[in-house]
Amino acid sequence: MNGNALKDLSAKAMNLAHRVVLTVSGNRLLSTPFGMPVVELHTVGRKTGEPRSCYLTAPVHDSARVVLVASKGGDDRDPDWYRNLQANPDAEVVIHGSRRKVRARTAVPEEKAELWPKIVAAYKGYADYQKRTSRDIPVVICELRD
Repeated sequence: MNGNALKDLSAKAMNLAHRVVLTVSGNRLLSTPFGMPVVELHTVGRKTGEPRSCYLTAPVHDSARVVLVASKGGDDRDPDWYRNLQANPDAEVVIHGSRRKVRARTAVPEEKAELWPKIVAAYKGYADYQKRTSRDIPVVICELRD
C-alpha cells in the first residue's frame, strides 16, 4: 500500500470513528472539536453519482453561509469532498442538528484573504496545514439555500 492510499484509509477510518461517536452519544461528544461546530457534508460522488458524506469543521459560519477548508491535513491533494463539490456544487450540510441545502463555491482570492485570518483564529492548525503543502488550500463557501 502506498503512502497516499494509507493516508486516505486513515482519513476514512477517522471519519467513520467520528460518525460512530456522534451517533452513539446523540451528537453530544465531538460535536465541537477545537470550538468549531462539526458539519456533516452530503455530496454526490463525481465518478459514481452515489451519495457521499463526511464530517468537517466549520471555522466560520453564520445565518447565510458555512465556510469549509479543503485542507486534507496539509496533503498535496485536494480532498474528495472538494472535488465532488467542484463537479456538483449543490449539496447539503447538517450543522447544529439542522439539515440545509447549500450551493458551494471556492472563495475567490479576495474572499479567501478576508476569511483566512478568521479561519486561522478559529483553529491555528489550518496555518500549519498550509505550510505542509505547496497547494493553495481552497476555502469553500457553502451558501445556505431555502
